Amino acid sequence: MALQGLHLYPFFIILLLLLSIIIIIPSYDCLQGDTLNHYLEEEEEGGGEAFGYDSQAYPSYFSPIEDGQFKDFIKLRSTNVLNLKIFDKVGSIPTSVKTVSVDDFRANSNDIDDAEAFQKAWVEACSSKGAVLVVPKNRYLVKPVRFSGPCKSNLTVRIYGTIEASDDRSDYEKDDRRHWLVFDQVQNLLVEGGGTIDGNGKIWWKNSCKVDKDLPCKDAPTALTFHKCQNLVVDNLKIQNAQQMHLSFQSSKDVQVSNLIVTSPKDSPNTDGIHVTHTQNIQITNSVIATGDDCISIASGSQNVQAMDITCGPGHGISIGSLGSGNSRAYVSGVTIDGAKLSGTSNGVRIKTWQGGSGIASNIKFQNIEMQNVSNPIIIDQYYCDNHKSCKEQRSAIQVKNVVYKNIKGTSASNVAIKFDCSKTYPCQGILMQDVILEREAGDHKAKALCNNVNLAEMGVVSPHCP
Repeated sequence: MALQGLHLYPFFIILLLLLSIIIIIPSYDCLQGDTLNHYLEEEEEGGGEAFGYDSQAYPSYFSPIEDGQFKDFIKLRSTNVLNLKIFDKVGSIPTSVKTVSVDDFRANSNDIDDAEAFQKAWVEACSSKGAVLVVPKNRYLVKPVRFSGPCKSNLTVRIYGTIEASDDRSDYEKDDRRHWLVFDQVQNLLVEGGGTIDGNGKIWWKNSCKVDKDLPCKDAPTALTFHKCQNLVVDNLKIQNAQQMHLSFQSSKDVQVSNLIVTSPKDSPNTDGIHVTHTQNIQITNSVIATGDDCISIASGSQNVQAMDITCGPGHGISIGSLGSGNSRAYVSGVTIDGAKLSGTSNGVRIKTWQGGSGIASNIKFQNIEMQNVSNPIIIDQYYCDNHKSCKEQRSAIQVKNVVYKNIKGTSASNVAIKFDCSKTYPCQGILMQDVILEREAGDHKAKALCNNVNLAEMGVVSPHCP
C-alpha cells in the first residue's frame, strides 16, 4: 500500500499545479482589467459633497489638509493611470494590411475641393479589417469633413501631405460652423505621418469680434477635433493657422499626444493650441506650441491630464479654464504640468474661473517649469471676465483646492509675478509653493506677490512671498 501511495504522489502534484494555474490566470486577468476602475474609485476625503463633487469620478491625490496646515503631504500617485498599457492595441494592424490612399478617390488632381475624396477613402478604410489610410505628399483643399466611427478594426491614418481648409466661410454654414475636421466615435486610432493640417484662418481672424469690436461675436471652426474617441494616439503632426482652436479632445478617453508643432500668429484670436474638455486619461508630451491664445487649455470634465516637455510661446500660457461661465457647474481634477518652458507669454500657469459658477478644480500640480519674460507667471484668477462689459459680482464660485507649484524659476515681465485673486466666499484651499523663484525681467523693482483669500503654505525657497 505504501508503494502504491508513492506511485500516486507525482499524480497529485501535477493535479495541484494544474488547479493552481486554472485559479491564478483568471484572477490575474481580473486584476489587470480592474486597475483603471480601482484607480477611479478612490475617494476624496472631505468637503466635496457641498459642491455636488463626485468623489468617485474625481479622486484625490493628496492627504487631508487640516486647519490650513499641510499634514502628511504626499506626491502624486507613483502608479499613474497613464502608465497603463492602454495604447498597445493602437496601430497593431494585422499582417494583411490594406492601404487606402486619398488619391485613389480624387477624380481630378485639380479638384477645387477634396472633401469627397477624403470621405470616400475614410469609408473604405473604416469598413476594412486592418487598414492604413494614406494622405500622400500633396496639397489638398478640403471643406468640412466628419470621419465617423465605429470602424471595423484598428485604424492608422498617415498624413504626409498638407490638408488645407477652405477659406470660404459659407462652406461651414451648412451643417456645423464650429468644426472643420472631426474624428467622431472612433476607437483604436493612430494619426501620424509628419504632415501639415492648415486651418487657413486669416479670414476668420479678420472677422472676429476680438479684432473688430464692432462685429458680433460668432463661433469659428476648430481645425481638428477628436470627439468620443478611445485608445487614441496622435503623433508627429504640424497643425497651423487654425480658424479658432487648433486641436480639441472632447469627451474622449485614453489619449496619447506627442511630437506636435502647433503654430499661428500671436495676434490670431482664440487660437488655443490644444484644448481638452470632458476627457479622461490624456498625456501630452514633447510638443511646441506658439499661438494667439492658450498653449494648452483644460476645461470642465477633464480628469487625469498630464502635459510634459512642453514649449510654449507666444501665447497666453497654460490654463485650467476658464470654468463656470454663465453660472455653470464645472469639474477638473488630477492635472499635472511637468516640464515646460514658457517664453514671452501673457500668462504663465493659470487657473481662471468666472464668478457665479459652481463645482471644483482640485489636485493640480505645476512643476519643473522655466519662465522667461512671462507676464503673470503664476496666477489664480477667480474673477475672470472675458466680456466687453465688466462682470457683476456674484457670491457663488468654483472651489479651487489642492494646488502645488514646485520648482518654478525664471523671470516676470510684470511687477506681479504671483497673483492669487481668490473668491471671498470660496477661498482657495491647500495651495503649496515649493522652491519657486521668480525675478523681474528688467528694471530696479523686485517682483512681488498679491494674495487675496488664499490658504497657502511654503516649502524650500520661495520668492516673492505673499505679504
